[in-house]
Amino acid sequence: MSVGPLEIFVVTAPGLEGLLEEEASDLTFDVVDRLPGGVTLAGGWPDVWRANLELRGATRVLVRVASFRAMHLAQLDKRSRKLPWAQWLRSDVPVRVEATCRKSRIYHAKAAAQRIEGAIEGAGMSLSKEAVVTIKARIEDDLATISLDSSGISLHKRGLKAEVNKAPMRETLASLFLKGAGLDSNVQVFDPMCGSGTFVLEAAEAAFGLQPGRVRSFAFEQFANFDREAFNALRRSPEVSGAVRFHGSDRDAGAIRMSEANASRAGLADVTQFRMAPIGDAGSPDGPPGIVITNPPYGGRIGKKGVLHGLYGAFGQVMRERFEGWRIAMVTSDAGLAKSTGLNWDAPGPIVDHGGTKIRLWQTQL
Repeated sequence: MSVGPLEIFVVTAPGLEGLLEEEASDLTFDVVDRLPGGVTLAGGWPDVWRANLELRGATRVLVRVASFRAMHLAQLDKRSRKLPWAQWLRSDVPVRVEATCRKSRIYHAKAAAQRIEGAIEGAGMSLSKEAVVTIKARIEDDLATISLDSSGISLHKRGLKAEVNKAPMRETLASLFLKGAGLDSNVQVFDPMCGSGTFVLEAAEAAFGLQPGRVRSFAFEQFANFDREAFNALRRSPEVSGAVRFHGSDRDAGAIRMSEANASRAGLADVTQFRMAPIGDAGSPDGPPGIVITNPPYGGRIGKKGVLHGLYGAFGQVMRERFEGWRIAMVTSDAGLAKSTGLNWDAPGPIVDHGGTKIRLWQTQL
């Protein structure tokens, strides 16, 4: 085991690596590299804990604990048995192994996982397919990389949003799209098709410095080297108060009820406001211009694209007539729908994979 800094790989949706890198730098992490699918940090175990607790755009946090050449299964078995598993894993906490193989002489992922499982059992740990603690092994070009998944369930599951509508935007994506749209701690935010409130709530949480992982648990809490007292010292509880400046509206009364319930659960009821209104009735909130950001239906998600051009056209008209001075940001999978708004968009952002749908952030300043 290396005595130097840990290699910490923070996973995000492909296409959003640059925004995650910015977020990590803003939070004073030591960013080493940006790679497809995430960024690499250097640090110690408190940095692993803090990355899970604080990075809004992170999907999961992997700790790369070993890397070695493995040309065949016997070699993988031998080298896996030399790893200091007891430094990371507890004998009373079961684990599971996930393996992938690519461009390697070891090509059978299940067989590779079984060899690593044997090494872990040989070190005195138990296995379970339902285990929270996961070892991830990637064998690529005959190089085996062993990582501990410190997160457990995906980090977009904050533990606060119990109610969601159809096709919700994942919190991790929403947070990075907000960052890409220029969110800061003082700006107003409005989503005129808010669904269950994801953009509005992510904006409010970020503005007040609320930690996205503040109420959930993580896999690293089951690691052998976990220090509960040191982790608790990283938790913050900033005050949430002031004028309402995070707004959402939706034509669906059920969506508004979900948004209000989610806001209350997150401790944001006093700084958020939701109302039932179709897009044609959307109006600019009082106060200085801010950011309009929304994730409207886009055909492959709900319904058919042919009937959506009118919705996008109405959105564009309302923005032009009532939101002068605002920054307008919209997520969609279809350039034709974006153009139906009639807005003079900047060049769209990078393509982002959202559950198999390719989406982009479109922006303009009115």
